[in-house]
Amino acid sequence: MEQKNLYQSSKRSFFVQPAGRIILTVTSGLIALALWFSFTKYSQVPAFILPTPGQVWDRFLISVSDGSLLFHAWVTLSEVLMGLLIGVSSAIVIGYTLAKMRVVERILAPYIVASQSIPVVAIAPLLVIWLGPGMLSKVLISALIVFFPVLVNTIVGIRSVPDELYDLMHSLQANSWQRMRLLEIPAALPVFLGGLRVGATLSVIGAVVGEFVGADQGLGFLVNVGRGMYDTSLVFVAVFALILMALALYGVVLLIEKNVLSWQKTENHF
Repeated sequence: MEQKNLYQSSKRSFFVQPAGRIILTVTSGLIALALWFSFTKYSQVPAFILPTPGQVWDRFLISVSDGSLLFHAWVTLSEVLMGLLIGVSSAIVIGYTLAKMRVVERILAPYIVASQSIPVVAIAPLLVIWLGPGMLSKVLISALIVFFPVLVNTIVGIRSVPDELYDLMHSLQANSWQRMRLLEIPAALPVFLGGLRVGATLSVIGAVVGEFVGADQGLGFLVNVGRGMYDTSLVFVAVFALILMALALYGVVLLIEKNVLSWQKTENHF
C-alpha cells in the first residue's frame, strides 16, 4: 500500500515538474501533427481548405526568407506590448482606487461592467473610424480587452488582505505608503498576476481584432491576405505565430510570478 502511494506521488510530481510538462507538450504536439498529416493524406482534402503540414512548413520558410512574417509579427507584438502597458497600468490605478474607496466603486462599477458587456468586435470598427487604421486604434483595442480582468483581480487582491494585518501595520505606525508597499502589494500579487496571465493572452486577441477591421500590416492583416488569396497555408503560418506569441507572453508572466512569488510554495502554476 505504501509503495502504491509512493508510486502515485512520484507520478504526480513528474507531471508537475517542468521536464514532465515539456515531454507531455511535445508528445501531444507530435500526435496532433501525425493526425493532421494522416487526415490530409488519406482524405484528399484540397490544399486551399486544409493544407498538409509540409505545405505549411514550406510557406513558413518562404515568409521568413522574404522577411514578411518577421515584419508583421513585430508590428503585432508592438501593438500587444503597448496595449498591455496601457491596459495594465490603468487597471492597477483604477482597481486600487475602487478597492480602497467603495463609494467610488458604487458609482463607477455599473459603467465599467456595462462597457465590458459590449463585444470588442463591435467597438473595434468605431475606434478604427475615430482613430484611423494606424497603430493607435489597435493599441487601444488591446488595452480595452486587457483592462477588465486585471482590474477585477486587482480589486480582489487588495480586498483579500486580512484586517489583522492592517491592525498590525497600524500598531507599527506605518503610513499609507508603507502599508501599500509592505502589505497590500505583496498580498495582492498572487491574485493580480493571475489576472495578468489572462490579460497577456487576451492582449493578442485585441490587437488582431483591430487588424481584422482595418490595417495594412500585422499578423491579422496577414490572415486577411491569406484568406482573400485562398492561401490557407499563409493563414496557418500567421495563426501559429499568434499562438506562439500568446504562449510566450504567458510564459513571461509565469516567469515573473515564479521570481516575484518565490517566497510562496506553489505546487503548480496552472
